[in-house]
Amino acid sequence: MMQPYRDHPTASNPDLADYYETVPPAHRLSNINLSSSDIPLVDTPSPAAAPYSSSRAMDRNYANIEASRSNQWLEKQQSGSKRSKWMVIGSALALVGLIVIGVVVGIVVSKNAKKSGGGTASGSKSSGPSVVTQSDPNDPSTFQKDSRLKQSFYGMAYTPDGSQLPQCGNSLADVIQDIQLISQLTKRIRLYGADCNQTALVLEAIKRTKVDMTVFLGNYVIPTDNDAAYKRQRDVIKSALQTYGADHVAGITVGNEFMLNYLTDKAATDPNSAVGNTGAALLLANIQDTRDMLKGMGLDGKIQVGNSDAGSYFNTRVLSAIDYGLSNVHPWFANTTIQAAAGWTASFFDETNVKPASLVPNKPKMYIAETGWPTKSSDAGNANNGASAASEANLQIFMDTFVCQANKNGTGYFFFEYFDEKWKDIQFGGVEGWWGLFNQNRTLKNVVIPDCPAP
Repeated sequence: MMQPYRDHPTASNPDLADYYETVPPAHRLSNINLSSSDIPLVDTPSPAAAPYSSSRAMDRNYANIEASRSNQWLEKQQSGSKRSKWMVIGSALALVGLIVIGVVVGIVVSKNAKKSGGGTASGSKSSGPSVVTQSDPNDPSTFQKDSRLKQSFYGMAYTPDGSQLPQCGNSLADVIQDIQLISQLTKRIRLYGADCNQTALVLEAIKRTKVDMTVFLGNYVIPTDNDAAYKRQRDVIKSALQTYGADHVAGITVGNEFMLNYLTDKAATDPNSAVGNTGAALLLANIQDTRDMLKGMGLDGKIQVGNSDAGSYFNTRVLSAIDYGLSNVHPWFANTTIQAAAGWTASFFDETNVKPASLVPNKPKMYIAETGWPTKSSDAGNANNGASAASEANLQIFMDTFVCQANKNGTGYFFFEYFDEKWKDIQFGGVEGWWGLFNQNRTLKNVVIPDCPAP
């Protein structure tokens, strides 16, 4: 089970990465469900294959629907057993048809890596009223631009709403709205995982909105599940690439804070220790397997393979095996003042990530995976990091002092995050649910987006 973020790190912690108490909060995951037929179906995992939460069973709607139909049909057949010979024959044929359907549905639900259909469907329902206006309500590409939004961010960290296994309740309509809005802020997004059809969901939304958007896909690897989560997500990523191609895919990030989680479980802190190298060997096998998958698809060289971790938890052997690295760099958890936050972020990133990466032969490109500032806390005890408050005014200061300067310096970063996520607040409290530029209902907070085009 995941443990909460430590919102008040102790003064004894020497750097950002030590501010994670155990496993990081669930905003590090990305498990988005498509329970409709809005995109080419990639099968959702069975309950046994869902490591993020084992307390509730996975949604089995398709199987339950068929079982209900079958039972109703059998009751009717029992009550009408003395009808004509032709009705009996017809009913028997119908029963055979239902059995075949049931078998097919069972196969589709039980397998993790195969598509059950190649078409797309229209009309998925949104979780709320749309905040985006379209000149043609049936064409998402005709959305009207919001003059308050600027493409000033290098990238944006994004997890679609309704993202937790086993009840991943997202919809294509919601993700289309998100892409319509995010595309006015940036041309790049990063995802955290691939469960519940998230990859296909996002790529379908990009296809329908016709925006200029590149995605860094994610495979959230669990250190303790014997590669079950990795393999499940690898297969749905492969299926999505077979459907949508690689035109909008920049990379596949294998692992998110894997080394942090592994070392924490082992009561260790040094990613390059013997313990750290043991954990890195597990991750390296997944990274190579991803490369082999892409090579088999003829996509090696077209899609990069990377890794994401907490700021000072990159293992040198992992750095030597990847094309890019994504580093979480949060000034809030470093107890900085808001006035010093942008400078601290740039300095930490350069010293802890950019310079070490430049010393390995392959010289992977390093990006900031997450950085931002929370706008509120759900309790008074976490409303201040010891130096500055969580507030919209301070988010504005961080944007004003970080975004344009990072763009000028050529720093690749993914701003954290697009919108507030209520489920984080419910599960973790403190500032966890309040990092968005937008409120959960997709309305812009009381901030002004900087106006300096991103590279």
